[in-house]
Amino acid sequence: TKKEYCVTTLDTSDDKKKELERKVSDLEAAIAAAEESIATFKEEIAALEGGIKALDKSVAEATENRKEENAEFKELMASNTAAKEVLLFAQNRLNKFYNPKLYKPPPEAQMSEEDRVSVSMGGTLAPTTLGGIAGTGIGASFVEIRAHSRAASDDKEAPPPPPETFGPYQKKSEEGNGVIAMIDLL
Repeated sequence: TKKEYCVTTLDTSDDKKKELERKVSDLEAAIAAAEESIATFKEEIAALEGGIKALDKSVAEATENRKEENAEFKELMASNTAAKEVLLFAQNRLNKFYNPKLYKPPPEAQMSEEDRVSVSMGGTLAPTTLGGIAGTGIGASFVEIRAHSRAASDDKEAPPPPPETFGPYQKKSEEGNGVIAMIDLL
């Protein structure tokens, strides 16, 4: 009766106490594991932040390299374009001699209204100079060597005549245009 009731109640309370102590122990272990994983995550976050900073630095360096390469590429393309213009001009000049059918004369100058009135009244136009190589408008920088002209002006006697050759030039056919074909390959 009362004694049995008390013993049963004490057993039940004791079981609940042990169960609660076990739960507290499990929760303390879980808390310790969570704190340990938090510390690990903090270390990983610090390592990732360092990696991000290194990656940002390498991206900045790569961007700078790309900008430099782009500038070099643009300069190369500009010089290639100028070289192509010179080659096309030279090919056109060669066509004037070797293939007159393919020669393209330069476009005629467009006169302004004032120039047309001046010419119609009997005036003349002022000469326009394009500059560049042989007045073509294609610019290039060349180093002039004047040693030959100075040496020639120092000598008072005429140079010897050129050696004998095969005679005057005779055009065989239009197929032998090696220089023009070579320019076409470029």
